[in-house]
Amino acid sequence: MFESFKTCDIDGPAGSLRTLRGGSGAPLLLLHGHPQTHAMWHLVAEELSKKFTVVMMDLRGYGDSARLPGDAAHKTYSKRAMALDAVAVMRHYGFERFQVLAHDRGARVAHRLAADHPALISRLMLLDVAPTLAMYGNTSDAFARAYWHWFFLIQPPPLPEALIESDPVRYVRSVMGKRHAGLAAFAPAALAEYERCVQIPGTATSICEDYRASATLDLAHDQADVTAGLRLAQPLRVLWGAHGTVGQCFDVLDLWRERAADVSGLSLPCGHYIAEEAPALLLAEALEFFKP
Repeated sequence: MFESFKTCDIDGPAGSLRTLRGGSGAPLLLLHGHPQTHAMWHLVAEELSKKFTVVMMDLRGYGDSARLPGDAAHKTYSKRAMALDAVAVMRHYGFERFQVLAHDRGARVAHRLAADHPALISRLMLLDVAPTLAMYGNTSDAFARAYWHWFFLIQPPPLPEALIESDPVRYVRSVMGKRHAGLAAFAPAALAEYERCVQIPGTATSICEDYRASATLDLAHDQADVTAGLRLAQPLRVLWGAHGTVGQCFDVLDLWRERAADVSGLSLPCGHYIAEEAPALLLAEALEFFKP
């Protein structure tokens, strides 16, 4: 995977960050979701690099980026802190303004990145997410059953960490394999990467702290934006899987229109893992939306 990309570990605000860069043209940052790594982009990155300078990174706590201990306030894994990693990565490569394509947890980081650093982000495409505040605030029985990990991972330590660490590969396969397309959606090489990285010591803590932050400090940051009447000004394109939980449980476009001024989007005939289930459709959308 990623034969034309160069790998570089850079010093972020709180530790080493694994990055890959390839192509030429306007900069485009790709951010992955849970429990994955930058490997999730393997079906689209090469094609995107023909039009853009594509930068991929592993979020802190995931892939081959640094694992950090948690803290009582969950600041270390707040999306505000994780967004600063993305800023550092792009500045390392000399980019002060860029576009972002992001999925799942990475999309939550991207939302905060665009809100906190609006001058840096020109366009934003988010995959299979609604705003975090709205998803927690409008949780239904169907959502809670499908996204059980949202509520499992936020339990106090050490129980969630211990259960994940007892069989981390089973955790990955359970979370990813029980969605619409099952494990057949993932190329063997990509799945092997997800399984390798979840076994790195400290990963379980990082995953739990990521979600604990989303259920506490991230909600406070989002509510502060809502209270202040702040909305994203950048063009925002949202895509979601027609067979995924987010689109079935939430009105994705309406919820994003409450948080951004210029929103468009649609569902695609796939599940949650759009980049791996429907790469051709995603590429078509990305090449039309982003500016080279």
